[in-house]
Amino acid sequence: MQFNMIEKIRQTNPLIHNITNIVVANYVANGLLALGASPIMADAEQEVAELATFTSALVLNIGTLDAVKVKAMLLAGKAANQQGVPVILDPVGVGATSYRKQAVAELLQQVKFTAIRGNAGEIAQLAGVAWSAKGVDAGEGGADIAQIAQQAAQRYQCVVAVSGEIDYISDGKQLAKIANGTPMFPKITGSGCLLGAVIGAFLALDQQNPFIAVTQACTAYAVAGEIAAQHLQATQYGQFYTGLLDSLAALTDQQVQQLAKVTLLGGDDE
Repeated sequence: MQFNMIEKIRQTNPLIHNITNIVVANYVANGLLALGASPIMADAEQEVAELATFTSALVLNIGTLDAVKVKAMLLAGKAANQQGVPVILDPVGVGATSYRKQAVAELLQQVKFTAIRGNAGEIAQLAGVAWSAKGVDAGEGGADIAQIAQQAAQRYQCVVAVSGEIDYISDGKQLAKIANGTPMFPKITGSGCLLGAVIGAFLALDQQNPFIAVTQACTAYAVAGEIAAQHLQATQYGQFYTGLLDSLAALTDQQVQQLAKVTLLGGDDE
């Protein structure tokens, strides 16, 4: 795979609309800025549809959910669909409560998503696969994660990215395995949520090849984390939290190309 999108993001500075959770909004905005994109964090139902006329991607994150935010997400998602703007779903903790399940089901029914990103527990819930998850944590289960990614992608007709020790990306037909990353990712709040926004930035540049765009986004982000974790002690989570932003800001396509550990399952190295 030819990694060539980071410089394009910095040149075009795509505007990414985020309806995200209050825990991570600041970090997500700073992460997009570090990458070279431009964030707008807006969830007022009076303006979300209008934003779809000039933004480049929409990211919906259900981390801190309420009825007003769900209504805004539905309005924003439908407007983005009408404008041809890619929409990304981050179903944070979707299996934790019946309310989250209901809200995500409504979103999936009324909005066409270009990509869904989540941990194994979240995507297993969407795929209808038995999995034991605790809150927003990935949890554990015996199912094959690659297969879960494929099943969810086929069910919702979009690209699905499953984040974990190994990342799996599928559009229902193609399947990529990414072996980059660091164990520090799940030790900070917002690392997965920021990845959802980064996926939005990459999809803003290439809507014609969403599988490629999402795979490039996940690989670049994993490599950035890998670089940020170098030389850190195992418990220096605070240093990693800020270091990830620095790493995203300095990351180049050449670095990703050099360090990427991406495989198309079936035996062909990308």
